[in-house]
Amino acid sequence: MHNDKRPVRIGLAGLGTVGSGLVAIVTRNAEWITRRLGRPIALTKVLVRDVAKPRAVALPPDVGLTADPDALVTDPDIDIVVELMGGTGAALDLIRRALLAGKHVVTANKALLAEHGPELFALAAEKGLGLYYEASCAGAIPIVATLKESLAGNRIVSIIGILNGTANYILSSMSDKGLTFAAALRQAQEKGYAEADPTLDIEGIDAAHKLILLIRLAYGQNLPLAKLPVTGITKVTTEDIRFAGEFDYTIKLIGQVHEVEGRLSASVSPMLVHKDYLLASVNGAFNAVRVEGDASGPIILHGKGAGDLPTGSAVLGDIMALAREGMIPNNTGFLVEPLPEASQPDPEDAICPHYIHFTVKDQAGVMAAISKSMGVHGVSIRQAVQKGAPEDGHVPIVFLTHEATERAIRGVLEDAAAMPFIKPGTVHFRVL
Repeated sequence: MHNDKRPVRIGLAGLGTVGSGLVAIVTRNAEWITRRLGRPIALTKVLVRDVAKPRAVALPPDVGLTADPDALVTDPDIDIVVELMGGTGAALDLIRRALLAGKHVVTANKALLAEHGPELFALAAEKGLGLYYEASCAGAIPIVATLKESLAGNRIVSIIGILNGTANYILSSMSDKGLTFAAALRQAQEKGYAEADPTLDIEGIDAAHKLILLIRLAYGQNLPLAKLPVTGITKVTTEDIRFAGEFDYTIKLIGQVHEVEGRLSASVSPMLVHKDYLLASVNGAFNAVRVEGDASGPIILHGKGAGDLPTGSAVLGDIMALAREGMIPNNTGFLVEPLPEASQPDPEDAICPHYIHFTVKDQAGVMAAISKSMGVHGVSIRQAVQKGAPEDGHVPIVFLTHEATERAIRGVLEDAAAMPFIKPGTVHFRVL
């Protein structure tokens, strides 16, 4: 950008929740932003699907609405293209063309970057341009800047995060109010925390997109989304939450990665988190990320993971970072692009404690048979609970194991499926 006091001119694509939040903050805090940058941020053009549609946010009078993406890409006066449309079709085309046209890009599109990041970051590096995405990972939480700047000198030992506010709200409601999963989901939709189609949130896919981006930042490696083990929260029941509480745990959807002998062990899944652990107290629609560096030790960042103003705040932070003079764009925190693909251990070799919930016939010999199977597979029992009156002649039995491989647990579950006195649908979760 030019070394003068002219405005930083923005072309905005998308005027939905986050786009409206960005406009509101830029308008409200205009004087403060100018004091920070030494020049104003000026919204120049806004790309929308329907220019005639009434808008909930007031745009400055000199801002032009357009339905033509070319108006953003070809305008020589636009410095930064801000993509807040979502999706992986038109948004991918817009970002690619903006970079080819020599424009910096800011986006909140985690799905797009998780799937097409290697290509886009390589293009941005080739052009010497910024492709910034703080808002894509955890709303207002500055986790991207933390990993690529503040902790840049650390080797990252692990990342453990609550990365989806919708799933966290649902699990918190189930824990605090005793709601069923279906009732908690309906409440989340009524309050605007969950979409009409909540699949990306409740199946863990949204959290997976974010974890892929954090892995890239923390380890300088690309982990393909298809190779990340992902399990959602749809099988979590109020009974499981109650039993977890018996062991002093709560259940959270956790995205996590740690390095094992030079390879990255990563997953997204519901996990039991001990109530003494800070992440266990993160409730409602909030996000939190625990990062441990070899020099810094553990750090926890906590805040709002979605919403118009929190996410707009993160977008604006990226715009201001790109607007500062004399900077070299720092997109992934590593200078060499494309980044190498991550090497992973076999997920079946992942080791951690486990929670296993069997529903069994109320008869003698059941515990002995299950214990024998666990012994055969080398799974050691740490705690066991059986509570509740029989229903249809069946009772729940829950085990917490010591550390065991996924392969060993899988063997126990396969044995259980063949035992006539155990109901199908045994539930098991990892323990953090």
